[in-house]
Amino acid sequence: MLALKNLSKSFPVGFGRSYVLRNINLTIEAGEFVSIMGPSGSGKSTLLHILGLLEEPTEGQYLFMNEPVEQFSEKKRTEYHRNHIGFVFQAYHLIDELTVYENIETPLLYKGTPSSERKSRVADVLDRFNIVAKKDLFPSQLSGGQQQLVGIARALVAEPKVIFADEPTGNLHSEQAEQIMKLFKELNQKDKVTVVQVTHSEHNATFGNRVIRLKDGWAEA
Repeated sequence: MLALKNLSKSFPVGFGRSYVLRNINLTIEAGEFVSIMGPSGSGKSTLLHILGLLEEPTEGQYLFMNEPVEQFSEKKRTEYHRNHIGFVFQAYHLIDELTVYENIETPLLYKGTPSSERKSRVADVLDRFNIVAKKDLFPSQLSGGQQQLVGIARALVAEPKVIFADEPTGNLHSEQAEQIMKLFKELNQKDKVTVVQVTHSEHNATFGNRVIRLKDGWAEA
C-alpha cells in the first residue's frame, strides 16, 4: 500500500546538507498497524509527514497505493487527503470556534458529501465513540481525552484507508491513553484501517503488529 525506495530528506546547511532521513526503504501493507519509534530528533515526525503527504522527500521515491507521489498534482494530493488519509495529532488541532458536531463534519464538507449522508456519518461516529452528549459543546469544554476522541472521530468520518497518528496519546494520562490505543486497535482489526503511529511509548507500540525504529535518520525495521 505504501512503499518508500531509497528515500531521504535533507536541508541545505552552509556548503553541505543536513539529513533528517537517510536512504529509507520501507513497505507498509494494507491492514497493518505500524509504530515508528526513536529518540527525539531521529526523524519520526518527518517520516510520518512524508507518508501522509504533508511533506516531500528530497531524494528517492514514495509510492502511495502503488502510485508515485512525485507525479501527483496539487489537486490529486488534495483529493488523496480528503478521500484516503486521516490524521490524528498530539495537539488535537480541533477548530475552537466549532462545536464537536461541526468539527467532525468538516472533512465531509470539504469532500462535498451530501447533507443527508453527512448527518448519518456524523451521527454514526458520535454514537460509536460515545460522545453524542458532547456534540453541541466546544473543544474548550472538553477534557484532553474527549478532545482526542473527537480528533479521531473527525479523522475516521471520511472513511480513510489509512490513519497517521503523531504521538496521539502524548498529552493524555495513562487511562485515557489506554482507551485511545484500544480504539486504534479496534479500528485496525474490525474496520481494516491501516494505522501508522509515531510514539515514544514501548507500551503503545505493542498495540501494533510491527515497529520501525529510527536513529539519526536511519531506519532499523
